[in-house]
Amino acid sequence: MTTRKYNSPRRANSATATREAILSSAQALFLARGYAGVTIGEIAEAADVAVPTVYSSVGNKAGVLTALLQPALTDPAVVSTLAAVEASDDPRAVIELTAEGTRLTHERHWDLVYGLFYRDPPGEPAVKAVLDKGEDDYVQALTLVADRLIALDALRGGTDRTGALDLLWFYLGPHAWTTLVGERAWTFDRAQEWIARSACLALLKDS
Repeated sequence: MTTRKYNSPRRANSATATREAILSSAQALFLARGYAGVTIGEIAEAADVAVPTVYSSVGNKAGVLTALLQPALTDPAVVSTLAAVEASDDPRAVIELTAEGTRLTHERHWDLVYGLFYRDPPGEPAVKAVLDKGEDDYVQALTLVADRLIALDALRGGTDRTGALDLLWFYLGPHAWTTLVGERAWTFDRAQEWIARSACLALLKDS
């Protein structure tokens, strides 16, 4: 006789709701007090769950922070932007699409990315490993943009693949957004327009 495993949709929904409550409470506490100033007990209290539930649902404090970061690292705007870049035959449009895509990923997750990871970055090794992986993925995405510009023979004379990637990172990497929007209080619209225009001038031979 075989025993069939029972899966309860209600139980699954409850577990999802519990996890979301934990993550929402943790994000609010981290932003208010900084990562180091929050305990698992305080996260559990804010989410109205027991401390063991936090561990079983999400993990330790580093695991909670890592889980909060994942949506920013896997935002669907990255895939859709790269597909649009690959389909474009207009070098200026390639850069403008990239500016729009990087703007979307930052804007959607701005409170967490800027409010916590940029202003007060946690020192947890596990979290740093996730952030390093996110930076590597960002560089790889911009490398595809550089390759598209090369394929279109659009780069200024003397700009090789490495130089193109360096300039894309300077103008379209995370520090451009955190500096202009976070530190200098530009709107995302203004920052996107300036970043796209400046990147075109720096990279494209016909600009």
